[in-house]
Amino acid sequence: MHPDSNSAKYLRWALNGVLGVVFIWELVAPDSGPWLYPALVTVAAMACIAGMTRRLPLQNVLMAAAIVALIGGAAHSLTAKRDFGIPFGPIGFQPGSGDKIFGLLPWTMPLLWIVAVFTARGVMRLILRPWRKTKTYGWWLIGLTAALVLAFDAALEPFAHVRHLWFWQLTKISLNWQSAPIVDLIGWYCVTLLILAFISPFLIKKQPGRSSGSDIQPLIIWLGTLLLFAVAAAGAKLWLPVTVDAAVAAVTLVLAIRGVKW
Repeated sequence: MHPDSNSAKYLRWALNGVLGVVFIWELVAPDSGPWLYPALVTVAAMACIAGMTRRLPLQNVLMAAAIVALIGGAAHSLTAKRDFGIPFGPIGFQPGSGDKIFGLLPWTMPLLWIVAVFTARGVMRLILRPWRKTKTYGWWLIGLTAALVLAFDAALEPFAHVRHLWFWQLTKISLNWQSAPIVDLIGWYCVTLLILAFISPFLIKKQPGRSSGSDIQPLIIWLGTLLLFAVAAAGAKLWLPVTVDAAVAAVTLVLAIRGVKW
């Protein structure tokens, strides 16, 4: 199926529509059932993959998604292994995060990595659009995308606590963010850098052609995700994460709009 065909466009619209419905459902009725969070992550990952086919061949996007899922899932599998806890810290996954693969990894985690990496990279492409022709653009894109994924994790942790997706065990380092050890944030940044090193060649548009314009779908999903995380934190009266989420969303939106208008 060609990315510019009507069938591809209808598929992207359908997935975005379903994602909107599931998102609103999660927002207004989070206790509807254990299926809701897995459904949200699944549809979001599918929408992100479909959205990237707007400018890239499907095989490239699928290869990149597979690499993201493999590396991110493997990293969390190591973390979940008893007495190991590397690279994110000692974590215990709850049933709400989904059934576990090989008794270690909830099947939703690789999909969550796809959502985090693909949306962050898409948002950063908008922000860095004024500098896309500079020689250092690729390096800035990788480094700042990893920073956005770190921000995604920082917003995710209070949501995971409120929704009982996982819990953190005590570590020797007392410094933490909403019960998540500081090594978790460092781990997300480093693993994202590793992922981007592998997937970037697949996400470069090698064939010349007309530009399809600025793709704002990643920005919409990114802002919607931060809204969802902030609402869950506000429901638990976790006002510091709510403030941080709002600040990150505002700065991201302003910079992205600047990039789109460039």
